[in-house]
Amino acid sequence: MSYRGYEPVIGIEIHVQLRTNSKIFCADATNFDASDNENVSPVSAGMPGTLPVLNKRAIEFGIRTGLALGCTIRKKSVFARKNYFYPDMPKGYQISQYDQPICENGSVTFKVNGVDKTVNISRAHLEEDAGKSNHSGAHTLINLNRAGIPLLEVVTGPDLRSPAEAAEYGRTIRQIVRYLDVCDGNLEEGSMRCDCNVSVRKVGAPEFGTKVEIKNVNSFRFVEKAIEYEIERQIDELERGGKILQETRLWDPDKNRTFAMRSKEDAQDYRYFPDPDLLPLIVSEDWIEQIRKELPELPIARAKRFQEQHGLPEYDAQVLTIEKSVADYYEATAKVSKNPKASSNWIMSELMRELNTVNMPIENSPIKPAQLGKMVELIDAGTISGKIAKTVFQEMWSTSKDPEVVVKEKGLVQITDPAAIEKIVDEVLASNQQAVDDHKSGKKKNLFGFFVGAVMKASKGQANPDMVNKILLEKLK
Repeated sequence: MSYRGYEPVIGIEIHVQLRTNSKIFCADATNFDASDNENVSPVSAGMPGTLPVLNKRAIEFGIRTGLALGCTIRKKSVFARKNYFYPDMPKGYQISQYDQPICENGSVTFKVNGVDKTVNISRAHLEEDAGKSNHSGAHTLINLNRAGIPLLEVVTGPDLRSPAEAAEYGRTIRQIVRYLDVCDGNLEEGSMRCDCNVSVRKVGAPEFGTKVEIKNVNSFRFVEKAIEYEIERQIDELERGGKILQETRLWDPDKNRTFAMRSKEDAQDYRYFPDPDLLPLIVSEDWIEQIRKELPELPIARAKRFQEQHGLPEYDAQVLTIEKSVADYYEATAKVSKNPKASSNWIMSELMRELNTVNMPIENSPIKPAQLGKMVELIDAGTISGKIAKTVFQEMWSTSKDPEVVVKEKGLVQITDPAAIEKIVDEVLASNQQAVDDHKSGKKKNLFGFFVGAVMKASKGQANPDMVNKILLEKLK
């Protein structure tokens, strides 16, 4: 994508907060709703003489994510000390991985505007999070609850070429880690944070420009806006003869602009060296293969299967696989209904509307998959019409009753007896003789729909629509 003759080059680093119960190097809890500095021990506070003990669950989650991203898993990886001084970094260093990360050389494919885009994952490494600085006027308060929470930092190559690609890549990573159940993906709470590396170069130029890092962007909409702004800012600077500084910037969503935070450090500035308190991390091939076998079907593969196995349109398949819980609900419904497309339609329209209205996750829906599947089955069997089904659905939503119970209690069984429907049709035509005459003389067009509506109203929506149409056509000839 060209911007005034320039091409943007974008790389993304996503910090994925792993969904463990305790921190990566100690037993402190990781719950977000804890009071300030509640989940802090001498290890989290960086007290002298304390020693880190590695959390096995964090390693498992790191391997699981790496495998899902097609990465090679190192049998031997090393934790290093990344040295820098900041108020919420009590030890004066962060335990991370440097030249020997646990995962490397993967890739992820996703769609942008209907076109496949593949991005290389150069590495995904484990590290501990820092604490949080809360600024209040002239004072800064430190909360160390987050210090030591396990992170997996997923780093792309410089493969993205537009803000839209960057945002969609972020959404794809969130979707994958939620499918894997290694992260809740809550950007508002900081469970995922994006650092965007942006540079520009003349179209066709072989070398990259000077990159600028936009730090800690916490929504994919802001990722797109921040990168868009930064591209234009850098081009403006180059066009007036200036130079791009290698620096870290922050995104201000209120002013829709980035602003300088600090000059960007290089690797040597962090003085990495292997942490002397932690032995190299050795993982066996057997453990890696065990984790590989336990991987769930990932969203892109599942969407493709929905199209091939259930005959769904691409749009339906993508919507139904955005969340694993929705995909699970759909498959359970379709299994009962034996009508995959009708199941998709009811979930994507009626059910999603009700869930969104009350902001309820699908797993808490008062209508269970088997109930919705049975309702679709009743429609296909001719027991109820599609119109009656909407009434049945609303009653199921309000009461959680089975569709058969609702149909019986409300007397909503569809009328399929030709004689009964013919009687209703005769009564409607007899009471609307002028309309019948107008229809036969051709004075008024489109009266057929009026008659259908009148019959359906007279039957309280219970007459079989196909039979109503057939009998009316015969009577009005």
